[in-house]
Amino acid sequence: MALRLFQRKPHTRGPVSGGVRTAQAFVPAPVEKLASDPLHALCQQERYNVIIQRRREWAEHPDGERLCREAAVRLESRMALVPAGRVTLAQTVVDAPGAPEVDVEVEPFLLDIHAVTNAQYQRFVDAGAYEDFDLWPRAIWPHLIHMRDQTGKPGPRYWRDGRHDQKLAMHPVVGISWYEAAAYARWIGQRLPTEAEWQMAATWRIKSETDLLRRFPWGDAMDRTRCNIWASGIGHTVPVDAYPEGAAPNGVLQLVGNVWEWVDGDLNLTTTEGKPIVAEMDIKATRGGAFDTYFESQATGLFRTGHIALARLHNIGFRCALSIGDAPWLREAV
Repeated sequence: MALRLFQRKPHTRGPVSGGVRTAQAFVPAPVEKLASDPLHALCQQERYNVIIQRRREWAEHPDGERLCREAAVRLESRMALVPAGRVTLAQTVVDAPGAPEVDVEVEPFLLDIHAVTNAQYQRFVDAGAYEDFDLWPRAIWPHLIHMRDQTGKPGPRYWRDGRHDQKLAMHPVVGISWYEAAAYARWIGQRLPTEAEWQMAATWRIKSETDLLRRFPWGDAMDRTRCNIWASGIGHTVPVDAYPEGAAPNGVLQLVGNVWEWVDGDLNLTTTEGKPIVAEMDIKATRGGAFDTYFESQATGLFRTGHIALARLHNIGFRCALSIGDAPWLREAV
């Protein structure tokens, strides 16, 4: 299984040329009725690693062994192995030649092939996660009341009545803060990738004699046909399985373009004069560029930027990761 994860092949389906524009009528996603059985409900919610982490609870369940195996298969199909490597993180706002840099060693880890979709995040909202304080840092509890959609219901900023637009079910969820992204990852038994891990996945600087560094997941040159940025001419998000030609070697999609991605880490940068960049609130790193990124120099695997952790913007989404040590299903398969 580990070898198959490392050799993940991208989907063969061609890129999506356009998504659903917001000018069209909003079609609320239907409400999914959860099974009364807790284990089957976890399967419906796609909380596969939670199922595996709690497998002892299902020892006497008639479907326990089967569903634990199925959860492992599902995780194997939706995640890819990123090998050990090294990344170089710029330390200044302007990454000019000779500017300060820091090398970071990255251990192997697992990364979701796709960004989290509206349909996936809908299950998190429907589960009442915004009222589950165990998922949120205590300091954020007073801010949960502001994490509302267009109609005042808990959920991403651009939803309505607690529902996403059904036409955008397979598009990346946006309008969520860093804290919402982290809470979702925790809810499914995963986590956000660190900034170094994300850059490792996007640049593929694996440990080898060649020490090859890519600026983009597909190579070293920008190709507007392999990603969704301003110059691609789309003008909005596309489904998370679009642009298979822009995949990283292990099949991870859209690390450049479509939406910026929240990662687990504060943005620590200085000016060219060495003065730290500070703000009134915490700034979390975002990586990869989005559909409306105009400057191509910002849509690379190396460019560092960030946003206020509570920002809920139209062009920031996220994907989840998992440490090898937290993937018992992988160790057992090996």
